[in-house]
Amino acid sequence: MIGLAPEQIAAEAGAQILARGPADGHHPERAVIDSRGAGPGDLFVGIAGARVDGGQFAAATLEAGAWGVLVDHRRAARLADGPWAGRAWILGCEDPVRALALLARGWRRRLGCPTVGVTGSTGKTSVKDICRVLLPRRTHVTPENYNTEIGLPLTILAAPEGTEILVLEMAMRGLGQIADLCEIAEPGVAAITNIGPVHLELLGTLEAVAEAKAEILAGLGPEGRAVIPADAETLEPHLHDALTTFTFGAGGDVFAERVERDSAGIKALIGTPHGEAVFEFPFDEEHNLQNALCAVAIGIALGFDPAEMAVRAPEVTFSRLRGERIELRSEIIVLNDCYNANPISMRAALEHLATLEAPRKLAALGGMGELGPDSAAYHEEVGVLARRLGIEPVIGVGELARGYGPDHWQHDAAAAGELVVKLLEPGDALLVKGSRSVGLELLTDIVAARVGSPE
Repeated sequence: MIGLAPEQIAAEAGAQILARGPADGHHPERAVIDSRGAGPGDLFVGIAGARVDGGQFAAATLEAGAWGVLVDHRRAARLADGPWAGRAWILGCEDPVRALALLARGWRRRLGCPTVGVTGSTGKTSVKDICRVLLPRRTHVTPENYNTEIGLPLTILAAPEGTEILVLEMAMRGLGQIADLCEIAEPGVAAITNIGPVHLELLGTLEAVAEAKAEILAGLGPEGRAVIPADAETLEPHLHDALTTFTFGAGGDVFAERVERDSAGIKALIGTPHGEAVFEFPFDEEHNLQNALCAVAIGIALGFDPAEMAVRAPEVTFSRLRGERIELRSEIIVLNDCYNANPISMRAALEHLATLEAPRKLAALGGMGELGPDSAAYHEEVGVLARRLGIEPVIGVGELARGYGPDHWQHDAAAAGELVVKLLEPGDALLVKGSRSVGLELLTDIVAARVGSPE
């Protein structure tokens, strides 16, 4: 529930009330932008998309019992002349996207809890997932990929009263975008997971990527704290002595030693400026250990004792399509990591696949998007790495995946799924990974359905 009175909602959003709802002034349950899911108690925000103006469906949401609508002035004026006076709140504004952002900022201030912003070339979602479990307070985190100028405000507005920590994932596709998100979130802790060759098609150089990510540091207030990788040289120009910084990874403030791995996961002694503790994580990937160190560093930046976090570590789970381990019949294992891909995450996934005890390791790889003029070289490097690690066959999916020099190639995920089913043998380990646009979850679904779960 958004615990603001209608008048407060209008004031925070910079909107005008053109028609008033029920006299008791009850609060909206949530803010939504998809009219198809809007219902009783919802505040519908009509946002114009690339193809459809959501505002045109405002009347339908009111018919469905919405608490009210927040739309542009012209549309709000027309709705106010309709039959909803006394039944729903009609709010008019200049720009619904901006109004949504302002309303979210107002609600975040009302919550008054510490806010963590998380960005980086890879690992944002995993770090957020780990924080959700490790941080020993009522923590509200970004759901799915709600990490844009629309998704982030919706995440904040979904945080219930009593939330003690907000952990907000921040996406970036160009300069200025993270700065805009920081204006909404006003983070007190800013975490950068890593800097890598992502979005080069738009930004051109690794230094430009670092500059865009570093906007999250500039968005910190005077008491803000930064969490960054110990080896992130590209961030050095964006640091300053007045910024309280916690580094993670080898040689950092938060580091792992005495690391033990087995089929159950990773057990590690993690050292921090606040002491050390033994963490037992239910995953065995090296890159997720680094993500866990980032999450622990966030906890340290918030002032938590590592022992408080360590007892929660065995309960860590990840979002769907992010490193899922699926066990199928005939002792076949599928590593379903197909939410996205770039050179850093692809290398980490292949290296993890190579560590598995399986007689044969296969990889179904979709292309990596937005890599700019060096895209072909990045794909070739991944193909070379796969062969050096003994991973074969490699199945390429989609046009960009031809660059891996795959053993087999298919034009889409459905065709690749049928091929992989024919190629799999008992005991195989299969990695499924590629950029989101390739839709490789369909491949995973086909394989899982055809092979089946263990008896």
